[in-house]
Parts: sequence; C-alpha cells; structure tokens
Amino acid sequence: MLCGVEIAHPQGLAGHSDADVGVHALMDALLGAAGLGDIGDLFPDTDPAFAGISSLELLRRVVARAGEGGWLVANVDVTLVCERPRLAGYRPAMREGLASALGVASDAVSVKATTTEGMGFEGRGEGVAAHAVCLLTR
Repeated sequence: MLCGVEIAHPQGLAGHSDADVGVHALMDALLGAAGLGDIGDLFPDTDPAFAGISSLELLRRVVARAGEGGWLVANVDVTLVCERPRLAGYRPAMREGLASALGVASDAVSVKATTTEGMGFEGRGEGVAAHAVCLLTR
C-alpha cells in the first residue's frame, strides 16, 4: 500500500498496520502541525487493535482528532521516494483516496514521486521513504 493504493510489486513494505509509508508520513505531519504528538503515541505498534489496520482508517482518526482541537486541513503534499515501482500512473487514485480520507477536495492534495538515482536504501530497492507537509487552519 502506498498512499492508500494497493500496488502489485514482488516486494512489499513491512509494518504493524498496512505499512503505508506515505499515509504514515502524512499522519505525522498533521499531528505535528496540530501539536498532537505522533502516530506512535496514538496507534502504538504494541496494541493488537492496530495490527493490519488500513492506514487510511488511521488517517481518518487523525483528522477527527485534529478537528476536535478546531483544526481543518487546508492542503497536504506527500513525496514518495523509491526507484521502483514507478508511481506516476497511481498518483490520481492516491490523490482521490487521500482527499476522501482527509475530507477535502482532491485539488488540495498533492502526491509526488521521485528517485534517489540509485543511492541509499531507496536506490537499492530496500525500502520506500516518504515526506509530507500540510497546512492546517482554525
């Protein structure tokens, strides 16, 4: 799973939930902007209730939690870093799925992908990195 979209690939990501690194980065950005800690605080990997759970479901919970504090999502931007798989064809579905979970229009969501030109763990195909920023308003 990357940004809520299942992507067929011989390798996968390992994690306690569905291991969606893009959504996890976005949740941490939202929680940080709202001063609410991080996903490990809310959804610890020691809690069996979160084993295999959809990261989009966790994202909905983060948005609700931020909303309790009066925060609204204005826009978000996620960058995925990996050599493979190529993600360009998946980006529209990623934007739509994230927008739905966030409760915003899809034009308030940006998803980008880049490579490291063979450098680092991403370049060696050992994993995927993600960076996210968001703008919250009250």
